[in-house]
Amino acid sequence: MIYRPRCTWAEATPLLQHYHDEEWGNPITEDRALWESLILEGFQAGLSWRIILERRAALRTAFADFIPEKLIHFTPHDVERLMQDKTIIRSRTKITSVISNARAYLDMRTQGESLNTLLRHYIPQYPITNPSEAPLTQSPLSQEIASALKKRGFKFVGPTIVYSWLQAIGRLNDHEPQCYAWRDNALTSQHDI
Repeated sequence: MIYRPRCTWAEATPLLQHYHDEEWGNPITEDRALWESLILEGFQAGLSWRIILERRAALRTAFADFIPEKLIHFTPHDVERLMQDKTIIRSRTKITSVISNARAYLDMRTQGESLNTLLRHYIPQYPITNPSEAPLTQSPLSQEIASALKKRGFKFVGPTIVYSWLQAIGRLNDHEPQCYAWRDNALTSQHDI
Protein backbone atom coordinates (compact mmCIF):
# COMPACT_ATOMS: atom_id res chain seq x y z
CA MET A 1 0.00 0.00 0.00
CA ILE A 2 1.33 3.44 -0.96
CA TYR A 3 1.46 6.04 1.79
CA ARG A 4 -0.36 9.27 0.98
CA PRO A 5 0.40 12.25 3.22
CA ARG A 6 -2.70 13.52 5.00
CA CYS A 7 -3.56 16.49 7.14
CA THR A 8 -1.65 16.21 10.42
CA TRP A 9 -4.84 15.92 12.52
CA ALA A 10 -5.93 12.88 10.51
CA GLU A 11 -2.81 10.81 11.16
CA ALA A 12 -3.57 10.11 14.83
CA THR A 13 -5.90 7.10 14.52
CA PRO A 14 -7.34 4.83 11.82
CA LEU A 15 -10.80 6.26 12.62
CA LEU A 16 -9.61 9.81 11.87
CA GLN A 17 -7.76 8.62 8.77
CA HIS A 18 -10.93 7.01 7.44
CA TYR A 19 -13.01 10.11 8.23
CA HIS A 20 -10.46 12.32 6.48
CA ASP A 21 -10.15 10.09 3.41
CA GLU A 22 -13.83 9.20 2.97
CA GLU A 23 -15.87 12.09 4.38
CA TRP A 24 -14.16 15.30 5.48
CA GLY A 25 -14.06 17.85 2.72
CA ASN A 26 -16.10 15.81 0.26
CA PRO A 27 -18.90 17.95 -1.19
CA ILE A 28 -22.33 17.32 0.30
CA THR A 29 -25.41 18.80 -1.36
CA GLU A 30 -28.21 16.57 -0.02
CA ASP A 31 -30.09 18.60 2.57
CA ARG A 32 -30.56 15.94 5.25
CA ALA A 33 -26.83 15.12 5.10
CA LEU A 34 -26.02 18.85 5.40
CA TRP A 35 -28.37 19.06 8.39
CA GLU A 36 -26.78 16.09 10.16
CA SER A 37 -23.31 17.44 9.51
CA LEU A 38 -24.25 20.82 11.01
CA ILE A 39 -25.64 19.08 14.10
CA LEU A 40 -22.48 16.99 14.53
CA GLU A 41 -20.33 20.13 14.16
CA GLY A 42 -22.29 21.64 17.03
CA PHE A 43 -21.62 18.59 19.17
CA GLN A 44 -17.93 18.76 18.25
CA ALA A 45 -17.53 22.32 19.59
CA GLY A 46 -14.87 22.21 22.30
CA LEU A 47 -14.20 18.52 21.73
CA SER A 48 -12.12 16.44 19.35
CA TRP A 49 -13.49 14.87 16.19
CA ARG A 50 -12.33 11.51 17.47
CA ILE A 51 -14.88 11.74 20.29
CA ILE A 52 -17.68 12.66 17.89
CA LEU A 53 -16.81 9.86 15.49
CA GLU A 54 -16.67 7.35 18.34
CA ARG A 55 -20.12 8.48 19.53
CA ARG A 56 -21.76 9.20 16.18
CA ALA A 57 -23.80 5.98 16.13
CA ALA A 58 -25.02 6.61 19.69
CA LEU A 59 -25.89 10.21 18.81
CA ARG A 60 -27.89 9.03 15.80
CA THR A 61 -29.77 6.54 17.96
CA ALA A 62 -30.42 9.04 20.76
CA PHE A 63 -31.60 11.72 18.33
CA ALA A 64 -33.96 9.62 16.19
CA ASP A 65 -31.46 9.32 13.33
CA PHE A 66 -31.47 13.13 13.19
CA ILE A 67 -34.89 13.11 11.54
CA PRO A 68 -36.14 16.67 12.12
CA GLU A 69 -39.81 15.64 11.92
CA LYS A 70 -39.24 13.37 14.92
CA LEU A 71 -36.97 15.74 16.83
CA ILE A 72 -39.53 18.56 16.96
CA HIS A 73 -41.64 16.30 19.19
CA PHE A 74 -38.90 15.87 21.80
CA THR A 75 -40.04 17.19 25.17
CA PRO A 76 -38.25 18.48 28.27
CA HIS A 77 -38.55 14.88 29.53
CA ASP A 78 -36.54 13.74 26.48
CA VAL A 79 -33.91 16.38 27.23
CA GLU A 80 -33.57 15.05 30.79
CA ARG A 81 -33.38 11.48 29.48
CA LEU A 82 -30.61 12.48 27.07
CA MET A 83 -28.74 14.28 29.86
CA GLN A 84 -28.46 10.88 31.59
CA ASP A 85 -27.27 9.03 28.48
CA LYS A 86 -23.56 8.32 28.97
CA THR A 87 -23.13 7.20 25.35
CA ILE A 88 -23.61 10.72 23.93
CA ILE A 89 -22.28 14.23 24.57
CA ARG A 90 -24.26 15.41 27.60
CA SER A 91 -24.42 19.14 27.12
CA ARG A 92 -27.84 20.67 27.74
CA THR A 93 -27.07 23.55 25.35
CA LYS A 94 -26.08 21.17 22.56
CA ILE A 95 -29.03 18.85 23.18
CA THR A 96 -31.63 21.62 23.21
CA SER A 97 -30.09 23.25 20.14
CA VAL A 98 -30.64 20.04 18.15
CA ILE A 99 -34.36 20.19 18.96
CA SER A 100 -34.74 23.91 18.22
CA ASN A 101 -32.63 23.59 15.06
CA ALA A 102 -34.96 20.85 13.83
CA ARG A 103 -37.77 23.40 14.00
CA ALA A 104 -35.66 26.02 12.19
CA TYR A 105 -34.70 23.48 9.52
CA LEU A 106 -38.34 22.50 8.92
CA ASP A 107 -39.40 26.18 8.88
CA MET A 108 -36.84 26.79 6.12
CA ARG A 109 -38.29 23.91 4.12
CA THR A 110 -41.83 25.22 4.63
CA GLN A 111 -40.70 28.52 3.15
CA GLY A 112 -39.17 26.76 0.15
CA GLU A 113 -35.55 27.11 1.21
CA SER A 114 -32.96 24.45 1.88
CA LEU A 115 -29.55 24.46 3.50
CA ASN A 116 -28.05 23.73 0.10
CA THR A 117 -29.74 26.75 -1.54
CA LEU A 118 -28.66 28.94 1.37
CA LEU A 119 -25.08 27.78 0.94
CA ARG A 120 -25.17 28.24 -2.84
CA HIS A 121 -26.19 31.86 -2.28
CA TYR A 122 -22.93 32.46 -0.40
CA ILE A 123 -20.70 29.96 -2.19
CA PRO A 124 -21.81 29.44 -5.80
CA GLN A 125 -18.56 27.66 -6.76
CA TYR A 126 -16.66 25.41 -4.42
CA PRO A 127 -14.44 24.37 -2.87
CA ILE A 128 -12.85 27.65 -1.96
CA THR A 129 -9.21 27.08 -1.05
CA ASN A 130 -7.94 28.75 2.09
CA PRO A 131 -5.25 31.13 0.77
CA SER A 132 -3.74 31.57 4.22
CA GLU A 133 -0.82 29.44 5.32
CA ALA A 134 -2.20 29.56 8.84
CA PRO A 135 -5.21 27.45 9.76
CA LEU A 136 -8.34 29.49 10.43
CA THR A 137 -11.14 28.87 12.88
CA GLN A 138 -13.57 31.35 11.35
CA SER A 139 -13.79 33.86 8.54
CA PRO A 140 -15.98 36.71 7.27
CA LEU A 141 -17.83 34.13 5.16
CA SER A 142 -18.52 31.85 8.14
CA GLN A 143 -19.70 34.91 10.08
CA GLU A 144 -22.15 35.79 7.28
CA ILE A 145 -23.52 32.26 7.04
CA ALA A 146 -23.79 31.93 10.83
CA SER A 147 -25.75 35.18 10.90
CA ALA A 148 -28.05 33.94 8.11
CA LEU A 149 -28.69 30.70 10.02
CA LYS A 150 -29.42 32.58 13.25
CA LYS A 151 -31.90 34.83 11.40
CA ARG A 152 -33.69 31.64 10.39
CA GLY A 153 -33.92 30.52 14.02
CA PHE A 154 -30.87 28.26 14.33
CA LYS A 155 -29.06 28.12 17.68
CA PHE A 156 -25.49 27.19 18.55
CA VAL A 157 -24.25 27.96 15.04
CA GLY A 158 -21.56 30.55 15.62
CA PRO A 159 -18.90 31.42 13.02
CA THR A 160 -16.43 28.82 14.34
CA ILE A 161 -18.96 25.98 14.14
CA VAL A 162 -20.03 27.17 10.69
CA TYR A 163 -16.41 27.40 9.50
CA SER A 164 -15.81 23.83 10.64
CA TRP A 165 -19.05 22.77 8.93
CA LEU A 166 -17.99 24.41 5.66
CA GLN A 167 -14.73 22.45 5.82
CA ALA A 168 -16.50 19.16 6.55
CA ILE A 169 -19.07 19.52 3.74
CA GLY A 170 -16.52 20.40 1.09
CA ARG A 171 -17.27 24.10 0.66
CA LEU A 172 -13.83 25.11 1.96
CA ASN A 173 -10.68 23.23 1.00
CA ASP A 174 -8.76 23.56 4.22
CA HIS A 175 -6.61 20.49 3.80
CA GLU A 176 -3.02 21.18 4.75
CA PRO A 177 -0.80 21.91 1.71
CA GLN A 178 1.19 18.67 2.12
CA CYS A 179 -2.05 16.61 2.13
CA TYR A 180 -2.89 14.69 -1.03
CA ALA A 181 -6.46 16.04 -0.84
CA TRP A 182 -5.34 19.68 -0.90
CA ARG A 183 -4.07 19.28 -4.45
CA ASP A 184 -7.09 17.18 -5.45
CA ASN A 185 -9.49 19.88 -4.23
CA ALA A 186 -7.61 23.10 -5.00
CA LEU A 187 -9.72 25.60 -6.94
CA THR A 188 -8.84 29.12 -7.85
CA SER A 189 -11.70 31.25 -6.66
CA GLN A 190 -12.40 34.95 -6.56
CA HIS A 191 -14.61 34.42 -3.54
CA ASP A 192 -13.29 35.31 -0.09
CA ILE A 193 -13.45 32.78 2.68
